[in-house]
Amino acid sequence: MAKQHTYTAEITWTGNQGTGTSDYRSYARDHEVAAAGLPTIPGSSDPAFRGDPARWNPEQLLLASISQCHLLWYLHLCAVNGVVVTSYVDNPVGTMAETPEGGHFTSAVLHPRIEVASEGMVEKALALHTDAHRACFIANSVNFPVRHEPVVTVAGQ
Repeated sequence: MAKQHTYTAEITWTGNQGTGTSDYRSYARDHEVAAAGLPTIPGSSDPAFRGDPARWNPEQLLLASISQCHLLWYLHLCAVNGVVVTSYVDNPVGTMAETPEGGHFTSAVLHPRIEVASEGMVEKALALHTDAHRACFIANSVNFPVRHEPVVTVAGQ
């Protein structure tokens, strides 16, 4: 039997401007994402949907979750396979199609830039992205393709 994990959060709408949702323009999309013992994340909708651009939107958080999951699996796999990562930065890009019924993500592409400790680690460092992708809980949970286009360099070169 598979091991089961349960996660909880509390999402609180904070955008009531006095008249609730009396019409489409009468309320802010602001909300807070919280969980016990963690900092609160200020959320809103994408500015294209009347959201606050100074707050995280769900689409950004989904993309960040995919990137974080890949990062964490990748670092683990590098550690157990003798690849010493000295730096990792990702600039993922997600694409969403808006439809009359709502919308959906059509793809996500991760663009991790990794530095490793020596030239002899580059090939294995590149190959481990495939394994990290295969293991990523979040990438395995979405219904759109997630690709990765890594660049690996050697620290100090």
